[in-house]
Amino acid sequence: KAQAQGGYRVLRECLSGARAAENCITALSDGGLRGLGGAGFATGRKWSLVRAQPGPRLMAINADEGEPGTFKDRSILEKAPHAMLEGALIAAWAVEAKEVYIYLRDEYPLARKILAQEIAALEAAGLCAHATFILRRGAGAYICGEESAMLESLEGKRALPRQRPPYVAERGLFGRPTLVNNVETLALVPEILAKGADWFATHGVRGAKGFRSYSVSGRVRAPGVIRAPAGSTARELIERAGGMAQGHDFKAYLPGGASGGILPAALADEPLDFGRLDEFGCFVGSHALVVFSQADDMAAVARNLMRFFAHESCGQCTPCRVGAEKAAALMTRQTWDRPLLEELSQAMADASICGLGQAAPNPLRSVMRFFPQEIGLPEEIGGAS
Repeated sequence: KAQAQGGYRVLRECLSGARAAENCITALSDGGLRGLGGAGFATGRKWSLVRAQPGPRLMAINADEGEPGTFKDRSILEKAPHAMLEGALIAAWAVEAKEVYIYLRDEYPLARKILAQEIAALEAAGLCAHATFILRRGAGAYICGEESAMLESLEGKRALPRQRPPYVAERGLFGRPTLVNNVETLALVPEILAKGADWFATHGVRGAKGFRSYSVSGRVRAPGVIRAPAGSTARELIERAGGMAQGHDFKAYLPGGASGGILPAALADEPLDFGRLDEFGCFVGSHALVVFSQADDMAAVARNLMRFFAHESCGQCTPCRVGAEKAAALMTRQTWDRPLLEELSQAMADASICGLGQAAPNPLRSVMRFFPQEIGLPEEIGGAS
């Protein structure tokens, strides 16, 4: 059915020799496709790095999607699985990976059923003779969003982030060079190759390139996944989601899920793209927009997020394991100790092994900067409210 609707045409061209791997990689680079699991690493460059490593090579797809507020990958897997599957087979062909591991969040039983069924159909159609799909269930650990922790889990070990270097492109799954891509990233590959790099690059706004699938939730009328130009703003996405829910006024938002920090409504016209929110101590990550209103206590939001990080810390490194727990305790006070929390936040950001501990202080720092009146502090000079 997917082939009858035009699916797998690009893959067939790749396998037949009508397309060269180098040209495909160049098209993805020129189009500006980046990793959409959160890190934003250039996809074409990542493929080139893995392809340059000695074989045999492997591939892993991170479909764990543990970032609170993020559900775009689930939508793709349940509604358009063949876009991702074709993108994965193209990637495996380009880097000459013989096995493709899909690390799927176990809370997505429908996605698992669909993938198992469609992978079997692909095998029967002879479209994956060059690469074998291996479907693995994740146990819902947030830390497995970090690529090396995911690989440790795939190897049957406790999911602890690895020290780097070496990077997974050099020594990844089972010690082999490994390409790790996100579901949405791969789903865009066939479309970009079919329509051209210029088509994708020119669809962004405010200097960004391409499309994004934004997970929009919270105090909006119609939460869901919104496909919009990269560089869209929170205000524009709220409008696309039907506006604020009845009786709610826009107060603040998470631009990138739990770890991306918190921004006030006054900054709702900032482009949601990689690197554009750095000056505010925030980032877009997996492009999960969570909207808050006057009914929400931002100190309570930050406390809830810090408790989440403390619970999900893998415990390997002291700055994250102890820091998140201590921060959560300090944040229960009516008046926050800004110097102490800032010192603790800096230690976590500087010394944690992976992004979990490094980004965990973002929400508390955001509240101290943008909502000091809610934690018993004087308003910070230069802050927005």
